[in-house]
Amino acid sequence: MRRLLVCLLALFPVMAVDAAGTAPPAAPRTALVIHGGAGFVPKDSISEAQRVAYHAALNRALDAGHAVLAKGGTALDAVTAAVVVLEEAPEFNAGKGAVFNAAGKHELDAAIMEGHTRRAGAVAGVTTVRNPIRLARAVMEHSPHVMLAGDGAEAFADTRPELERVPNTWFDTERRREQLEKAQRAERDKRAAVRDSDSDAAPYFGTVGAVALDARGHIAAATSTGGMTNKRYGRVGDAPIIGAGTWADDRCGVSGTGWGEFYIRAAAAHDICARVAYRGDSLQTAADEVINRLIPAAGGDGGAIALDRDGNIAMPFNSGSMFRGWVHPDGRRGTAIHEAEPER
Repeated sequence: MRRLLVCLLALFPVMAVDAAGTAPPAAPRTALVIHGGAGFVPKDSISEAQRVAYHAALNRALDAGHAVLAKGGTALDAVTAAVVVLEEAPEFNAGKGAVFNAAGKHELDAAIMEGHTRRAGAVAGVTTVRNPIRLARAVMEHSPHVMLAGDGAEAFADTRPELERVPNTWFDTERRREQLEKAQRAERDKRAAVRDSDSDAAPYFGTVGAVALDARGHIAAATSTGGMTNKRYGRVGDAPIIGAGTWADDRCGVSGTGWGEFYIRAAAAHDICARVAYRGDSLQTAADEVINRLIPAAGGDGGAIALDRDGNIAMPFNSGSMFRGWVHPDGRRGTAIHEAEPER
């Protein structure tokens, strides 16, 4: 009998159990991916001090978002926390580092989406809210609407005392003013927009974003931007448009960065997740197809970050560089700017 028992145990290993006789739960799988914009940024155009500042800002955003997830917080809270950090970092074209429009002002756009509920909020052309991503979330949580723009978005912000307000000049940075002056000189000279010599790409790049997977298996995505240098007529890009620059469902989340007009025409963020949902494509295959084939074929360029419910991360870009950072479910973490760059 004893020999029989030993054989049975060998064939059917006993799982570890707790005092109550139940198996311990598996460790929750969480993941986070962020971006600080895609564009053509030659390696030799960035000083070592700038490089350190970029990586430090990306790591602060990862710290903020991952801290939420590590404590069992929601994906929605994680992407909000990460994007707020990026909005506060003058290195990127969102919040404090936003580009100037043709009138020398700032018009900010943002969107956020919760995948399993399909709740979403977005704002466009806001001028006095320090963190537009928080306003977008307020639209989602405290209004019956999805998108508010311009004066209407500002009026709604007046009803939310938790939102910090700042004068429009608070978003100013000298670097962005120099970019505006350069763009306007080129325009006066009747030249096409040129890539800036101080490491910035064409004037439609610089969006920031985050996508997170929480311990409950839920996904959220968020995107924020200052838009295009020297923009006119209240131009709005893809970032605040649900399905174009921002999307999340129960399988997949995406935040885009690039030439917004092309992302809008392609419904790029939604298309990536639709390929995962309806065709069964892997996340990487879907993201590569949209970002590296469809967008360039139409004449656009840029990148995106994407995350699925299994914790897979994709970060395709066709623009030479994309500021990005990630934390995989197994804890592997890094930040990078250029292609094939060693993880930091």
